[in-house]
Amino acid sequence: MRLLIAAAAVLGSLSAPALAQTHPHNVILFVADGLRPGMVNDRTAPTMTALMARGVHFTNTHSLFPTFTTANASGMATGHMLGDTGDFSNTIYTGYQVPGAGNSLTPFLESDPVLGDVDEHFAGDYLNEETILKAARGAGLSTATIGKLGPALIFDHTERTGQQTVVFADSTGRNGGIPLSDEVKRRLSAVGLPDQAPTRGDNGKAGNATTPGTTIANADQQKYFADVAAKAVLPLFKDRNKPFVMVYWSRDPDGSQHNQGDSLGRLVPGINGPTSLAAIRNADDNLATLLAALKDQGLENDTDVIITSDHGFSTISKESATSFAASQSYKDVTATQLPPGFVAIDVAHALGMGLYDPAAKGAEVAAGAYPSRGNGLIGADADHPQVIVASNGGSDLVYLPTGDKELAAKVVAALSRQDYVSGLFVDDSLGRIPGTLPLSAIALKGTAVTPMPAIAINFRTFSLGCADPTTCGVEIADTGLQQGQGMHGSFSRADTRNIMGAAGPSFRQSFEDAAPASNADIGKTVAKILGLKIVDKGKLVGRVLTEAMPGGVLPKTEKEIVRSEPDAAGNVTVVLSQKVGATRYFDAAGYPGRTLGLPADILERRDSGKAAR
Repeated sequence: MRLLIAAAAVLGSLSAPALAQTHPHNVILFVADGLRPGMVNDRTAPTMTALMARGVHFTNTHSLFPTFTTANASGMATGHMLGDTGDFSNTIYTGYQVPGAGNSLTPFLESDPVLGDVDEHFAGDYLNEETILKAARGAGLSTATIGKLGPALIFDHTERTGQQTVVFADSTGRNGGIPLSDEVKRRLSAVGLPDQAPTRGDNGKAGNATTPGTTIANADQQKYFADVAAKAVLPLFKDRNKPFVMVYWSRDPDGSQHNQGDSLGRLVPGINGPTSLAAIRNADDNLATLLAALKDQGLENDTDVIITSDHGFSTISKESATSFAASQSYKDVTATQLPPGFVAIDVAHALGMGLYDPAAKGAEVAAGAYPSRGNGLIGADADHPQVIVASNGGSDLVYLPTGDKELAAKVVAALSRQDYVSGLFVDDSLGRIPGTLPLSAIALKGTAVTPMPAIAINFRTFSLGCADPTTCGVEIADTGLQQGQGMHGSFSRADTRNIMGAAGPSFRQSFEDAAPASNADIGKTVAKILGLKIVDKGKLVGRVLTEAMPGGVLPKTEKEIVRSEPDAAGNVTVVLSQKVGATRYFDAAGYPGRTLGLPADILERRDSGKAAR
């Protein structure tokens, strides 16, 4: 059954203004990984705040669910939602042993070798959609992608020679990294920069159940990337005297928020401590470096700068009163808390099946242990798993290789009893299961060539009660990190709400854009600005943000509530979303009252509109 809120905000027409430009513009896409918009102000991030004040400030923003890094990188890079790109989360099930992931069936995609392996297996392009950087270099533009390992490469993941797109990431200069061209190496040498990227150092230390994680931002590594962009790549592009597009992916604040040691075992301050604040400022400083370089090179008047984040962020809770996994003892897990891989443990226990670790060559997971990376193969043996769990953080994916509908119903029943679950989404091909919605309801069913998840699990989320709940969200998370550290991936509004802004010749000045916008729209908008001709294979696409351009008009927006039939216990999965034309934007989803942004009385409110089937 569906509840519709029709014409909730009639904001104007869908007219698309022409981009009046005498020559092609340049584009810099700056991604501040894991940045919450409620944390951006004159004090915490003055450069971003000033850019949005003079240009466009998008206020109704959306990360793609599952709200993970590589997933949203695929959306930005292609303009498609995840049902088309097949990058369903940072960790997915590929259906084969991935060499770069130690022959695991459940690879972590934030790896250049893994991306290469997955591309090779899926006919040379695991996304099955052309990226904006690939299209740009094909059109003769200069292209570069710089920053965080994994998402940076996704923007041109099929070009691994380093001779066409300039690629800098954590692995630059190391085994498995994308090589640098001689031209780029000469530029680095001329300005005294090494051709090997620094490591994260102490910023990469996450600690454990008894030892706090990092208390410093990722400043050294990101200064290198910012200097590379400002001192080597931008001058190179200027000398080429042709348009360019550059992606700069700042690992901070994400990396520091994940690993921060300010709040071991405690929900407060959580991800709002001094380390996280330093990480936000670190990302802002990187943007300031790039803007200064544009001015120094005389490029600022011809360059559009777009800022976004891949997702929001939440503080981790590891509490559960229903989980079998939490009732067991582990040598390095706080007593009564959820261990990494708790979903795999709980599902295996409920089904009475064996549990095996895909990251340990299929070794059986013994009592009192958990799978080393949280992922699990469930069945009679590791070679013939009936259920695969891909552990990710604020949401997990479950795969059923045989497509067994009866088994799917059993897994759903086991999960719906858990207090850490808030909403279940099931592959359409498995039929309707009470208490769940189909994957197509959240744009996860499309033309993807990677294996389709059978079930997407959203975990329970809540707010600590601050003035802006999206800045103090908490989520149950299937992760090796500790309670009090940071995570994302859920359908909470704290995770789906991201930062977005733009300034430059293609955008309006001092304009607040209240229309819904998403990371899939980024890809379509960049392609429009650059005049790229990209042929879509799938239909789950974003839109060009024309209202943010000179002469643009705000589009008509509709709000929508979609709900499942209740299961035997009364659980109802609900999706709260918005639409502009055929493009959907997902605010929050799950069981009402168990997801931040989805109040317990959402279905009873008189202003919810009329029911429609």
